[in-house]
Amino acid sequence: MSRATTARKGKRRVLSGLRPTGFTHIGHIVGALENWVRLQDDYECFYTIVDWHALTTEYQKPDAIRASVLELFAEWLAVGVDPERSVVFVQSHVPQHAELYLAFAMVTPVPWLERVPTYKEQQQELAGRDLSTYGFLGYPVLQTADIALYKADVVPVGEDQIPHLELSREMVRRFNHLFGKVFPEPEPKITKTPRLPGTDGRKMSKSYGNSVNLQDDGATLREKILTMKTDPARMRRGDPGNPDVCPVYDFHKAFSKPDELELVNRECRTAGIGCVDCKKIMLGNLEPRLAPMRERRGQFIKDKDTLRDVLRRGAERAREEAERTMQEVRDAMGLVKP
Repeated sequence: MSRATTARKGKRRVLSGLRPTGFTHIGHIVGALENWVRLQDDYECFYTIVDWHALTTEYQKPDAIRASVLELFAEWLAVGVDPERSVVFVQSHVPQHAELYLAFAMVTPVPWLERVPTYKEQQQELAGRDLSTYGFLGYPVLQTADIALYKADVVPVGEDQIPHLELSREMVRRFNHLFGKVFPEPEPKITKTPRLPGTDGRKMSKSYGNSVNLQDDGATLREKILTMKTDPARMRRGDPGNPDVCPVYDFHKAFSKPDELELVNRECRTAGIGCVDCKKIMLGNLEPRLAPMRERRGQFIKDKDTLRDVLRRGAERAREEAERTMQEVRDAMGLVKP
């Protein structure tokens, strides 16, 4: 029986992470964090703040990344991630990530990286930044190292992220073919969540300035929602609309009750309600969902020493597991022991 299948027993293992590049927005909450909270019931979970990943695009702003780490952690806690039930840590606090990243880099063909869908897309979206770096090209290798280091069985992904995980599976297969089966091939766990556009209808992104953030107070939240773009063809109150092309309706799918969702769909198409009415219904469901999280976040961020201490303990647990894996990797690759 292979090392990969005999390494441990019990719950299957999950690995996931987010980049500390600013505040958590509601797309992160419904698309990742609330799912992470649910996974804690059935899986052994490793959740990491991937600051090295942040450097692949934000390397000119290291101070901003550093400042975002504790903010991000406080927001994870506010949503319900529990460090007593999951291993929560900062990526750069576990140097074995970099060591395994180097090992995978030695055997990963460059054309595999150049064909990644988001490689050229992000270069176009972030045209004002110099992304002609090895770090940016090689971020899928680091991503694979993050997953493989803990021998994760499962990675929660949206449907649009499946190609990225398939590339990680290819890298793992190539490593195992060359050096013996050290790693399991991670499986995708599809998270079916509504896609939340930004307030301007584009992809929600902090870099676009169109995000609705967990830390937004009630007044800011109200202003953002009431000024959101809607169906561009609905110019006047009496014009029938099409919810399928309206960003506000995407928010309803995530935050409104089924009967309200049906009402908005029907009344929008018949001009029974206006866009402001539609937004107010959605806001009435969104604010109660976010307010308790926002309050908890405010309490957590007041005690940064405790946050740092919890992350240190999480890194210690992660390093123990990571070093066990790296001992296998060094042996498999025939590296001379010191």
